[in-house]
Amino acid sequence: MPSLDTILKRLTNREITHDEAERIIRRELKIDEYTRVADIAKLDTARMHRVGIPEVVLAEGKTTEDLLAIVEAQLKAEGRTVLTRVSEHQLQALQRFDIEWHDRARVAVIGKKPHFQRRCGLVGVVCAGTADISVAEEARVVAEEFGCKTIKSYDVGVAGIHRLYPELQKLLDADVLVVLAGREGALPTVIAGLTDIPVIGVPVSTGYGFGGRGEAALLAMLQSCSVLAVVNVDAGFVAGAFAAKIANRAAYSRELDR
Repeated sequence: MPSLDTILKRLTNREITHDEAERIIRRELKIDEYTRVADIAKLDTARMHRVGIPEVVLAEGKTTEDLLAIVEAQLKAEGRTVLTRVSEHQLQALQRFDIEWHDRARVAVIGKKPHFQRRCGLVGVVCAGTADISVAEEARVVAEEFGCKTIKSYDVGVAGIHRLYPELQKLLDADVLVVLAGREGALPTVIAGLTDIPVIGVPVSTGYGFGGRGEAALLAMLQSCSVLAVVNVDAGFVAGAFAAKIANRAAYSRELDR
């Protein structure tokens, strides 16, 4: 089955007609297909072709037995699967597979066949404090799994703002920045006010007392007078996936301009 990107390149290169491209998309990609896993799940195996990123399995809240059944089905259907928020108990059960484990991110990647050919989009991942690194790593690992290169800068929050300025220099080539902060959540607003690179703000559930658990950080980012996008508290996967979509499109545009 050809990828949507391959079909569009063939159309651009006039190897196929518009009608042929439409016929291939409608008949071969099967964008409405899914794989049933007993009575517990319906895997969206067409998601990659429909929205540009594959279905990723959230391990949190699933029994080990259900998780293993889903992994086996996804490996059979797609050859690769990504799992987020994996617990220690689930990790032990997953050792039966050839697993690539990212400890801080709690992300497991299983399977040999990559979902993406590298497009060399560049995602910068920045976090305010060391306590934010686990969510930052989830975003970074997801962006890399979805075909991007990444560059990271950790522990550069506003309590010691002088630490940020030297780090900005190495981030200026990024197509998009994922910026994470807990507490008062100020870092994404600061960075968005210093660069023309798109910023995705991620509130992190560090902090305590009134406005703790990421609530103050979320509200601060939503009220930012700098222009940025904001995802939910601790939503490292969403931020990494969204950043990858932006960076991949930027890289594809550069390819077309050559």
